[in-house]
Amino acid sequence: MPELPEVEVCRRLLAPKLVGRRIASVRCGPPSYFFLTPPRRLEQSLVGEPVTALERQGKYLLMALGEGRRLLLHLGMTGQLYIAGARSPRLIRRVERERLAQGSAAVESDPHTHLMLEFEDGGPGLRFRDVRKFGKVRLLAAGESDSRLDKLGRDALSVDGELLFAASRGRKVPIKTLLLDQGVLAGVGNIYADEALFLAGIRPTRPARRVTREQCARLAEQVRRVLERSIETGGSSISDYIAPDGNDGQFQNERRVYAREGEACGTCASVIKRIVIATRSSHYCPRCQR
Repeated sequence: MPELPEVEVCRRLLAPKLVGRRIASVRCGPPSYFFLTPPRRLEQSLVGEPVTALERQGKYLLMALGEGRRLLLHLGMTGQLYIAGARSPRLIRRVERERLAQGSAAVESDPHTHLMLEFEDGGPGLRFRDVRKFGKVRLLAAGESDSRLDKLGRDALSVDGELLFAASRGRKVPIKTLLLDQGVLAGVGNIYADEALFLAGIRPTRPARRVTREQCARLAEQVRRVLERSIETGGSSISDYIAPDGNDGQFQNERRVYAREGEACGTCASVIKRIVIATRSSHYCPRCQR
């Protein structure tokens, strides 16, 4: 599932390719829960709109348009935002991918491509593809917000120890659960929570209220560290995620614990364990994390 680093990588790569351009045409897939704004309204309302900025809030992208309007884009679990003509095996349906002897092919659209924007300058358009349709698109009027945005806490790239310490006081939930609470930290997901907890030496099951101020400071530092490093390496391409240019991220090659159950810890050689916390898989080293 795309988390803060993957969404930020999308923002940084897409902004210079979209800002300053004007939308010429819009094509949408059939109505579904992917569309918070009906497809027909998007097709009518977006034509002629200039793209003035591309911003991020947590795991959400906001495309600023004319007169204060904004287009909210959420990648969900399997969403892919990319420039038309991008090449990647991850943009090919599995049944088609199995037929290919070579690794990649250009893809314009398929039944999983739900939103296609073309621009007046005739340059490459923007595509939003989502196999499972958990992604979201909503057109916001000037001054309008969305309840999903209103509930977000501090952006995880700016988290500090005092915020974590204050949020954890009196909380019986595991510290891993606290990190995943988007009302506390906006943008942290399963991969980066596991990695930050490992680097901070804190077991994911520890009750949040038992994490000390010093440990909260260390944990906040490691949250920022893993997120920034993932952005530097293009994010994590473990399943469906690709960057807008079709390239895979590389952070998955630097994972210390996430999805490494049964492997040796790179620090102490103990066997990495996997447990389930609030329905989410969690990975940790029983020796390095206490």
